[in-house]
Amino acid sequence: MKLALVVIAFGLLSLVQPTTVGSNASRPENGTEAPQIELKSPSGKKIKLSKLRGKIVLIDFWASWCGPCRKENPNVVEAYNKYKKRKFKTGKGFEVLSVSLDRDEARWKDAIKKDLLTWKNHGWDKDGVVAKEYGVSSIPTAFLIDGKGNIIASGAEVRGLKLHIQLDNLLKTK
Repeated sequence: MKLALVVIAFGLLSLVQPTTVGSNASRPENGTEAPQIELKSPSGKKIKLSKLRGKIVLIDFWASWCGPCRKENPNVVEAYNKYKKRKFKTGKGFEVLSVSLDRDEARWKDAIKKDLLTWKNHGWDKDGVVAKEYGVSSIPTAFLIDGKGNIIASGAEVRGLKLHIQLDNLLKTK
């Protein structure tokens, strides 16, 4: 009985706590240029961060097996739908570049469909190379990039309501 309660408690805790993925590399700081990303998309094509230059970009590290990531996905979907066509001080439009740390390609693709992640920039970082470059030690982790390719916010600064506040602050005023 005690074992069952412990298992349930850890299961519930995993839905709230970030999931450790194990990188000791240092995280790029706000104000620095975002490291380049080139990954395979679900269709097998290459996606590149450089192709999104001129737009505000949320780089979102996640995985299908990560409870907190899946819980955050509706917020990212809402932000994408709200801001994708807006004009910002340092960029025109908002894009999401999802970086999956899944090992199982089918589960990754299934989660994209189930969570209604309608943006086109999904990359598979199966071996964690990009996550290591970004110093990702737990997921979900995200970085907000301006139209010039610089990191302007990261981590808790771009989760939940704070993502919307960051994007509102970047909007171009008339």
